[in-house]
Amino acid sequence: MIPLDATLSDGIDQLVGVFRDPRILLGIPLALLGAVFMSFGAQYQHRGVQKVERLSGKTTGGLSRAQLTSLLTRPSWVAGTVMLGLAIVCQLAALSVAPLILVQPLGAIALVITTVLNARVSHLKPTRQSLIAIALCVGGIFIFVTIAAFFATEHVITERELLIILGILAVVVIVFGGFWMLVRRRAQALFYIMAAGVIYGFVATLAKVVISRAQAGNFEWLTLLCLVALLGAVAVGAYFVQTAYSAGPPDLVIAGLTVIDPIIAVLIGLLVLGEASTAPAWALIGFVIAGAIATWGVIQLTKHHPQVTADGKPTKPRVL
Repeated sequence: MIPLDATLSDGIDQLVGVFRDPRILLGIPLALLGAVFMSFGAQYQHRGVQKVERLSGKTTGGLSRAQLTSLLTRPSWVAGTVMLGLAIVCQLAALSVAPLILVQPLGAIALVITTVLNARVSHLKPTRQSLIAIALCVGGIFIFVTIAAFFATEHVITERELLIILGILAVVVIVFGGFWMLVRRRAQALFYIMAAGVIYGFVATLAKVVISRAQAGNFEWLTLLCLVALLGAVAVGAYFVQTAYSAGPPDLVIAGLTVIDPIIAVLIGLLVLGEASTAPAWALIGFVIAGAIATWGVIQLTKHHPQVTADGKPTKPRVL
C-alpha cells in the first residue's frame, strides 16, 4: 500500500540520497551514451531496410523472410546493428547500477539526436508541428525522470513478481501477434512502433530482473526462464522495429521506442516491482500526466512528421 502521508521533505531527502550514490551517477551517463548509439544505429538500420525494400520491390505486408536475410548483406544495416548492440550493452550496464524507473526513460535523448540526423539525410527540415511533438515527447519523459529521481527505490524481486511479468508478456505477445496476422497488409508505422515499444518495455524489465538475480547469485530455473523470455521478446520486438523502419522514418520509430518502452518499463517497475513504493499520491498523478504528454507527442509526430506530410506519404531518404 502506497503511503499517502509522504511529505515533500521526505522526497527531497531521498533525492539527495539517490544522487549521492556513485552507482546512480554512473548509471545516468551510461544510459545517455546508449541513447547516442541508439540514434546512429537506428539511422543506419533504417537505411539498410530501405535499400533492401527498394531492391526487392516489396514494400507492404511487413518484411519477408528473404528481405530479413538480405539485411545481413547490407553494410549499413550491419553497422547499425553493431551500434544498437553497443546501445544495449550501455543500457544493461546502467540497469545494473541504477533503478529501472530512473535509467530507462533517459533514452529519450535519442529522439533529439535522431531527428537532427534524419533531417540531414532526408533534406527535410522538421516542421513547427513536428518540433512541438518532439518537445512533448522529451518534456513528458523529462518530467517522468525528475519525479522518479525523488522516489526511485529498489527491492528484492520475488518469484511471484517474476511470474506476473512473464504472464503479462505472454499475453502481450499473443495479442500483438494475432492483431498483426489480421492487419499486416494494411498496418501503418504506428502499429509496429507501438508493438515494439510495448515488447521492449518488457525486455528492459526482464534484463533488470536477470541482472539483479545474477548479482545476488540467484541464477536458477526461474531466472533461466526469464532469460529465455528475454531473448524471445528481443526477437519479436526486433522484427516489429525493422518493419517499422520500412513503414516510417527512423526518428518516428525512435520516438515510439523512447516513449512507449520506458512508460511500459516504468509501469511494471511501479505496479509490480514496487520501485516507487514510497511515492505519495501527487507523484503517481505526475507519472500519469507525464506519460500522457509523451504519448500524445508520439501520436502527433506520426501526423506531422515532414516525411509523412510530404506528398501525403513518407519520402524515401538517400540510400547508399
